[in-house]
Amino acid sequence: MIPADRGLFLSETRRLHPDLCRYVSQAFYESKLLPHASTFGQGVSSGSRLGAGAGLLFIPVEHDHRAARSAEEARLAAEIVEELLRCRWTDEKGREASLTAADILLVAPYNAQVAELSRAVQDRLGFPPRAGTVDKFQGQEAAVVLYSMATSSPEDAPRHLDFLYSRNRLNVAVSRARCFAVVLASPKLLDVQCKTPELMRALNAFCQLLEASRGVASPDRTALGDGAH
Repeated sequence: MIPADRGLFLSETRRLHPDLCRYVSQAFYESKLLPHASTFGQGVSSGSRLGAGAGLLFIPVEHDHRAARSAEEARLAAEIVEELLRCRWTDEKGREASLTAADILLVAPYNAQVAELSRAVQDRLGFPPRAGTVDKFQGQEAAVVLYSMATSSPEDAPRHLDFLYSRNRLNVAVSRARCFAVVLASPKLLDVQCKTPELMRALNAFCQLLEASRGVASPDRTALGDGAH
């Protein structure tokens, strides 16, 4: 939250579907952010593993010894993009249209994973996706956002943990979406020793994300880790 004497907080979002806004509001804005009435009708049709409608999803992806690049997450992201391109979506004005590559954002903390995501989609579908770091997409939006965290475990992180677990980066990534925000990450990232108050707050946002996730019906879904400690 922005302190009252440091700026103006806009308490209504015209982007986030209520199922997304609920998490963003609770995790980052002290439950003070509310969805505009126009967002309630937004949604994606069935046809992908995400299911129909809108919401927040955490999809665990098992991999080891990955630092800033995960081919496993990139391949899964490309598969999901392919599925989504068979779907339709309804925008804030009630207009229905086919999902296109322009309606999907691929986001990652690291440039190396952005390149991996772009390569995976190009190889599978024959075109480059909208892909970039969180910083690049601040202020932009899409019907669906896929956030690939790339790192296998806290020990594998190429930078300090405050960067990987940044509340601001998670907030920006998730809140680019109108309908679905999907986080692809190793479940081992949830098993971390929190040594600072800020890291505890950051990890709490990820724990809230898991609680808010609507789940994904997929034969590839793995069990979550034991959690943070």
